Amino acid sequence: MQGKDRSRGSGSLVAQVGESLRQAILRGQYAAGDKLPSEHELTETHSVSRTVVREAVAALRSDGLVEVRQGAGIFVIGADPALSGRKVDKARVASDLEVLEIRTPVEIEAAGLAALRRSPAQEEAIFECHRKILQRIETDQSIREADLDLHVAIAEATNNPLFKHFLESQGTVIIPQSRLVPETRTAEQTAYRKLIQREHEAIVMAISDRDDQAARNAMREHLVGSQARYRNLLKDLRSFTS
Repeated sequence: MQGKDRSRGSGSLVAQVGESLRQAILRGQYAAGDKLPSEHELTETHSVSRTVVREAVAALRSDGLVEVRQGAGIFVIGADPALSGRKVDKARVASDLEVLEIRTPVEIEAAGLAALRRSPAQEEAIFECHRKILQRIETDQSIREADLDLHVAIAEATNNPLFKHFLESQGTVIIPQSRLVPETRTAEQTAYRKLIQREHEAIVMAISDRDDQAARNAMREHLVGSQARYRNLLKDLRSFTS
C-alpha cells in the first residue's frame, strides 16, 4: 500500500480522499453530527495509507467541516463551513495563524538560501510551480496544492533537506490563505488568489536574480502579510462574538 501511495503521489491522493469526503458531506450522505467511517475503514475504502487519510481529515477539519473527538472518532460539523458556527471559524483562524507564525522565520531563511544556492534545474522547477498556480487561478480551481508545491520547490532549492522535510511533513494544512474568502464569493476569491500570486512572483523573481536579501524581504512580506490578514479576521470574529 505504501508503494502505491508513493507512485501515485501523496499530495494528489490527499486531495482525492478529501474531495470524496467533502462531496459526501455536501450531498448529505453524512449530516451534521454524523460519525464518519473510522480511519481504518477509510484507508481500506480508498486504498491509501493512514497518513493520507489523516492529512485529508486535517484539511476537512481546517475547513470547519469535521471535528476529531479523541477516542470517539471523526464527526461532521456541517455541510457549509460558513454555517458551522463562529466558534469553529475562530478556532480555525487562530490555528492557521499559529501555523503561519512557525512558517515565517523558516521560510524567510529558505528563500534567501534558495537565491544563493539554487541550480538552473531548481530555478526552472520554481518557475513551473509558479505557472501552475496562475493556471489554477485562471481556471478557478483551488491553489492549495500548487501553492504548497511552490514553497516546497523553494525549500528544495536551499539544498538543505530539512527545509523541504519541514514543509512536506505538514502537508497542505500549512497553506490556509485561500480559505480567507468563502468559495461562494468567486470574485473576491479570485482577487485574493491574484494578490497571493503577486507576492509569490516577487519571491520567485528575487530567487531567479540570486538576490538573497530581496528574496528574504519578499517572503517576509508574503508571510507577515498573511499573518496580518489573519489577525484582522480573528479580530473581526472576536468582535462578532463579544
